[in-house]
Amino acid sequence: MNPLSGAPFVWISLVKIVVVFSGLLSLIAFWTWVERRGAGWIQNRLGPNRVGPEGLFQPVADGLKNFVKEETLPPFSDRFLFILAPMMAFTPALITFAVVPFASPLPTPWGLMGSAIADLPVGFLYILAIASLGVYGVVLAGWSSNNKYSLLGGLRGSAQLISYEVAMGLSAVAVLVLAGNITMNEIVAKQQQSLWFVLPLGVAFFTFLIASFAETNRLPFDLPEAEAELIAGYHTEYSAMKFSMFYIAEYSNMVTASGLMVTLFFGGWDIPFTAWDNTPPWTVLKFLATFGAFWAKVLFFLFAYVWVRWTLPRFRFDQLMDLGWKVLLPVALAYVMVVAVGVWALEAAGVPFGVPYALALTGMSLVLGGVLLWGLDHNRVIGGSASRQRARWRAEAARERGAA
Repeated sequence: MNPLSGAPFVWISLVKIVVVFSGLLSLIAFWTWVERRGAGWIQNRLGPNRVGPEGLFQPVADGLKNFVKEETLPPFSDRFLFILAPMMAFTPALITFAVVPFASPLPTPWGLMGSAIADLPVGFLYILAIASLGVYGVVLAGWSSNNKYSLLGGLRGSAQLISYEVAMGLSAVAVLVLAGNITMNEIVAKQQQSLWFVLPLGVAFFTFLIASFAETNRLPFDLPEAEAELIAGYHTEYSAMKFSMFYIAEYSNMVTASGLMVTLFFGGWDIPFTAWDNTPPWTVLKFLATFGAFWAKVLFFLFAYVWVRWTLPRFRFDQLMDLGWKVLLPVALAYVMVVAVGVWALEAAGVPFGVPYALALTGMSLVLGGVLLWGLDHNRVIGGSASRQRARWRAEAARERGAA
């Protein structure tokens, strides 16, 4: 079956835009409830449970409250930039998801419909370009408010987002080197032919994961809105729907980052341990099954954001910058070169792309990951208990020698 073309392509694309973005906004609203209930579960309390069954209507109540709440405008702010900033944060966060394929192609009477709103041949470059615009919303919000706390939050946000974008982009370059393509559907297809890239590119995945927490301003990297230091950071002066747009942007970025991790490292819409979903003929059943597989993986990472938020303490800002520039950036850059050499060596040896090819890179990644953890740990986590036990043994031996 041929892909869509002509008038059906146009109006089906419009329908996809409405359905996908409406679904994303619904998921974002629902996930605010999940996060609050998850926080209650982790902290041994109830969470929202008054509005509707189990508090399920709490997002509806919050949305209604923000719609009818009074809009405030600081008297000495830059009015135009103050209103523009939430839009600059909200819009890039929402449209970044447009190139992520979330299911197998769906057959229609007019042709084969891809799941992504726009299956661009430069899909990954589009994501990097659009996602980088989100920093303008944070900076403009801090600058236009004419508030010192907001300005500090905006400066922190710009430094943080720019720092970790570099590490995130470099970690994803390893995926592009292995896949040999920057089209999202082709990256998924390459993983279907071999192994999910989280195995051969494990170091790149963990670098991307850490950078995604910083890029979404989530704990332990939420320094731009640290309430103990900056009241509420860059959005201190905002209220009502303008305030809500910053939170919608944060949750949209979480969904997009989770979708990217699934697509780049966990096979996208691929169902594990079966090849049934990978090849034509494409059917409605395959579309629904792969749709469920993709979103199950995304929900796993979304829950990881909740789990980490209520588990780890916040970094200091100097620790945040040190991790980004002194650890993640050199690691990501070195790993790209190592992967490039590994791919070149396998191709020079005549190893065809497939499972053995991926297993060879998996072994290399395991060795490099072990060396990296050993080098970065400095006996604080992995060797901490052992080093403390050895210190106790030495102290006891010294006391016994002294007593003798």
